[in-house]
Formats: sequence, structure tokens, C-alpha cells
Amino acid sequence: MAFGRRKKTNAEETAGAEAVTEDASVTSPGTADAGTGSDAVQAPAAGGPYDLSERPSEEGYVDLGALRIAASQGLQLRLEVEEKTQRVVAVTLDLEGSSLQLQAFAAPRSETLWDDIREQIGKSVASQGGTVDELSGTFGTELLARVPAQAQDGSKGYRVARFVGVDGPRWFLRGVFGGPAAMNPDAAGPLEEVFRNVVVVRGEQPLPPRDLLQLRLPRDASPLPRPAKAEAKPAAPERGPEITTIG
Repeated sequence: MAFGRRKKTNAEETAGAEAVTEDASVTSPGTADAGTGSDAVQAPAAGGPYDLSERPSEEGYVDLGALRIAASQGLQLRLEVEEKTQRVVAVTLDLEGSSLQLQAFAAPRSETLWDDIREQIGKSVASQGGTVDELSGTFGTELLARVPAQAQDGSKGYRVARFVGVDGPRWFLRGVFGGPAAMNPDAAGPLEEVFRNVVVVRGEQPLPPRDLLQLRLPRDASPLPRPAKAEAKPAAPERGPEITTIG
């Protein structure tokens, strides 16, 4: 199994929910005060994503620090790295032509975040001239965002991103589906199963609410060499090597 990284600029990391980029990546949802109530947010409903307390075994999982991803046939993983700090800020999973970006955040013990974050995403997409539809989906309330974009042939179109969120005990997990999985339920099925089996490792370290939980390369990772670029063709944006896991 070989691992690599895709660089992410500091501006991309700190831009907040404003960014719905070509690969449907988004960054930190902002800041908020910690809750002080006594009622803790419970673990997600049966079927996942899971808290570490529900799935403590590492067997069959790729350990990325704050997230554990179940190995699956054909699943490819790309780690998004902030260029300035070299911090891993997200993991993007590619499967059957679709993508799923994952980010995990610290959350207050007694508050949920998804309602507020959906509102932020809606305002951000609107500021880019896009539209957002709020839907009832597989993981509860979801957002389907359409952002104006220019196709490779110069024609005008839009990019589609499907945002899902899960509030767990002291953590919040956000997923962004891209490609066919953003709109086609059949295409979304395999990546939805991957999302459903994610395990979040919150840890005991005190963190401000909405701070990114720390991701890292697996201990046995070895970088892949970058492919040579054809001189006769324009250079494509570098996405970095991919991680291929075979279940």
C-alpha cells in the first residue's frame, strides 16, 4: 500500500466554508464557544459513522489519526496537506469515479454543530452565485450545492457538491460527495457505505470547538513518485500520488 499527499495552500485551509473547489473540498467551518450544559451529545445512530468507543478495534481499518477508514476494494485515499504548515487537513476518498472528502472537528460536549454549519455553507455558496437545496437524505438533513463553473471547453456550467454532517460525542464529522455520487443515489451507494463505517478518534486533548482534529499519514506509509509530465501538454494541477487500499 503506497501513500502520498496533495498540497493545500494556507489560504485554502483558512477560507472557511466559502470554498467549494473543483474536487469539492472545503475547510474549517469557523469558531464557536464551548457549550456548558450537562447533557452530552450522544453517539450517532446505529450504522455509523462511529465513535472510537463503539469500534475500538483497528482490524480492517487504515489509521489516519483522528479518522479510521475501512479498507475497501478499489478505494483510493488522498491526504490534503496545508502547504505552509505541512499539516494534514483532510482526506479525500475516490471510488468508482466519485469522491468523498472527510474532515473531523472538535465539538462542544452539549451542543450540535450541523445546523449552524449548514447555514454558513448556504451563505457561502450564495456569495459565489450558487444555489443550495436542503434535502432529507441517508444521513439526515443534507445540502446539495451548485456553484457556477467553466468547463474545459470554455462553456459555462456548475459544480455540484453534496454536504453531509454527523454530530458525535465531542466531535463533528463532515463529508462532501463529488462527482456522480453528489446527485445519483446508485453512484453514491459505495461511498455512503465507506462514510457509514468511518470511526472518529476524538482523543482526550482539550480543543476549542470546531478546531480540526489531527490527521496524519499511516505509520507504514511510503510516498509514491510523482508521474512525469508530458512536455507537449499543458501541466495539469498536481493532485499528488494516491493511496490505494485493497479490502
